[in-house]
Amino acid sequence: MGELRPLGEDLHEASRALAEALRELFESLDVSVRRYAARRRLDPGTVSRYLNGTRLPPWQVISDLFTDVAEHRGTAVTTEAIELVRGLYGSAVDAASSPKHAVEILEQQLADADHVSRRSSVRGDVLGDALLDRTQRIADLETRLNQLEVDRIAERRRADEFAKAHPDVYGLIQERNALQHEVERLGAALKEAQAQRAAAEDRCDLLERQLDAVEQATTAVLPTGRQGMPKILVVDDQPDNLLAMTAVLATLEQELVTVSSGREALKALLDHDDFAVIIMDVQMPEMDGYETCAHIKRRPRTRDVPIIFLTAMGTGSEHSARGYAAGAVDYISKPFDPWALRAKVAVFTSIYLERHGQ
Repeated sequence: MGELRPLGEDLHEASRALAEALRELFESLDVSVRRYAARRRLDPGTVSRYLNGTRLPPWQVISDLFTDVAEHRGTAVTTEAIELVRGLYGSAVDAASSPKHAVEILEQQLADADHVSRRSSVRGDVLGDALLDRTQRIADLETRLNQLEVDRIAERRRADEFAKAHPDVYGLIQERNALQHEVERLGAALKEAQAQRAAAEDRCDLLERQLDAVEQATTAVLPTGRQGMPKILVVDDQPDNLLAMTAVLATLEQELVTVSSGREALKALLDHDDFAVIIMDVQMPEMDGYETCAHIKRRPRTRDVPIIFLTAMGTGSEHSARGYAAGAVDYISKPFDPWALRAKVAVFTSIYLERHGQ
């Protein structure tokens, strides 16, 4: 494990080029793989796979390698060298991804959205039946009370006396009032379930369009090269993430506006009004993605711009539900799949063009 292993067999050209560049940098350190792994608190086997091209390293690992090489040489690594490796990394990321993997991601999201839709539909049916039952019971009580010719004004003004004089009638009134409160509660819950189902159905429609976009090689669904194409706003506090997303989305031939904070995102939205979609990191200092999203949705001018949350916290129901509650319409997890991300952006751009008659 101390020496460099040979390059992996059957490597994609882009993966091989990146591995060769990283090996050249690593060999200039004049240190064993095991020792370097210990220095960076990494697993030696993992470092070895990074350097033989069989596993794609996170960009932070490459950034640390540049730092270590600069320290060892006593001079900074040139900007040209960093940009060269960055370009190789972007190509390797694309090569490591595939339409098949993107389809798997989108199909899982479609299954999740379909589950929410069906669960909300069942809940809505149950609530609807309960609401109908309570409403009918209230109607029956009203009929019985009317038959007893209850003086409702006296009922409200002299409740205690009325209760003593007409205990049976007062019990009916109490039951009716309790049912009316329950009807209000059930009505609110039913509206929530219906809204949840409608949102889930919208997500299903979006994901099916995204799957179509992947099958059509993503960019085929867009009239690329046209004038007046909408912009894409990318929000992430990590420069490396911004660069990675810029490289991935460059093939869509749209202007990218990249900012590093929620406050900068809000300012960018004031300066421009032609964003097709916002891609926003959830975990940011000062103002996180949830808070930034809430600000965007409160502004009439920007409330309809779709937001994709980019999250490293996973895409479980807890995190996705919080994102949807904040106002996001879609999400994707880190490390993101380039094909899936392009498909999502392509679909939202198509929707923007449809709405604006372009």
